[in-house]
Amino acid sequence: MEVVVRGRNVVVPDHFREHVLEKLAKYERYDSKIHHVDVELQHEKNPRQNGSCQHIEITCRTRGPVVRSEACAEDFYKALDIAGDRLERRLRTAADRRRIHHGRRAPRSVADVTAGLPTDLEPDEVAAEDAIDGEAGPGRVVRRKEHSDEPMSVDQALERMELVGHDFFLFHDVETQCASVVYRRHAYDYGLIKLG
Repeated sequence: MEVVVRGRNVVVPDHFREHVLEKLAKYERYDSKIHHVDVELQHEKNPRQNGSCQHIEITCRTRGPVVRSEACAEDFYKALDIAGDRLERRLRTAADRRRIHHGRRAPRSVADVTAGLPTDLEPDEVAAEDAIDGEAGPGRVVRRKEHSDEPMSVDQALERMELVGHDFFLFHDVETQCASVVYRRHAYDYGLIKLG
């Protein structure tokens, strides 16, 4: 795992780099495929922000979706502890989702989920579909996508959203029988919009 610690207008001391490496080493148990971790430190110059003037952002890149955490505190050590706890919680949640459950809760395989998708499009045809009316510019629709209207639960829609790595996912809700959207919020929670 490659760890890059850098400061934005902040000099990062060697002892802090070593502390970051020790802290991040324990997170590999949740995902052994983490190949790159960016840790960015930033100092807020605004005197009104004294209680939260040190900002840390940790970004883990894996083969799956990117996992990110950030925190502010009065010093970098406290901010690192807060961001590390948030990152650990997110990595644990992602690891739990990847586990295979037996019985009624068994998730559908990726092969079953992607079985209905068209595979006969050539790359040239996809590029031709992307350009509509032959021109691209501001205020024009330059791409259209269609996907199946197969009814699914909110949990299944969240799982599919994570699979494609997008911030939102449009789906047909089983419970309400109407179009709905799940989306990722700023605080790494999820939101749901239902059309009624």
